Amino acid sequence: MADIGSTLPRRQVGRYLRELRQGAGLTIAELARRIERGATTVQRLETGTAERIRLWDIDAICRVCGADETTAVALKGLAQQGNSKNWWHQFGDLIPLKFDVYMGLEAGAVKLAYFAELVPGLLQIPDYARTLTRLAHPTEPDSEIVRRVEMRVRRQVQITKKSRPLPIDVILDESALYRVIGSHRIMAAQLRHLADTGTRPNVSVRILPFAAGLPFGDLTGPFIILDFPPGSTGESAEPPVVYAEGYTGAMYFDDPELLHRYRTAHTSLRRVALDEQESRKLLRERAREFAG
Repeated sequence: MADIGSTLPRRQVGRYLRELRQGAGLTIAELARRIERGATTVQRLETGTAERIRLWDIDAICRVCGADETTAVALKGLAQQGNSKNWWHQFGDLIPLKFDVYMGLEAGAVKLAYFAELVPGLLQIPDYARTLTRLAHPTEPDSEIVRRVEMRVRRQVQITKKSRPLPIDVILDESALYRVIGSHRIMAAQLRHLADTGTRPNVSVRILPFAAGLPFGDLTGPFIILDFPPGSTGESAEPPVVYAEGYTGAMYFDDPELLHRYRTAHTSLRRVALDEQESRKLLRERAREFAG
């Protein structure tokens, strides 16, 4: 049986394969028949419990379900990382640049806890997101930039939907309130949006002030802790994950000891951050300064 560390990429592959099948309007039995495999094999692939993922199976499923080449290559890259305990998604390596691994994780999460140095994607207004996306991908055509921004905006329904909106707990470094992204007009609108969204019962936004210094004597860098739904036994069917993004890729941790350290860090940062009311007050003050 695979250890818990190897389940993350497998479950990611399974989630995408399930979405492909459902998008093609096929049952598990129908898909199994078309790729000439047993229904149990397909079910295990979709639940991330297959002991071994054959690249041929992924190719066949992608072909039958009409997946594009980027998706097929990305799923095979994820499958090859299935035996890694903590794995690195390096852009341009096994997984194509256009395939966003993190989005698959976020879509399956039931709670997110952030420490951020820029406004998180789920809280970005389109102009802020568009500016960052264009800076990160200067050679891509405008159509691709539009696609990326639209994907980011669509994700935000997770925190605004009426039924079981996604809880998010954001600690935002105060530097994000001063670093100009795009223009003063964009910054004013973005900070007002942060303050307004922070009034939602499922959204907590706290500012880590400069006055807090370095609570750990060192920089942690930005990170996100993702928690997933419980399984039939009451325990999480998928291990919690820490996502730490870097310039050339992102690291995903699900080692219990590392997870504990990041949870402790988030709790400690929350303790020295401004409370939600004071954070909203500061956000609105900075928004007025940008608007003036």
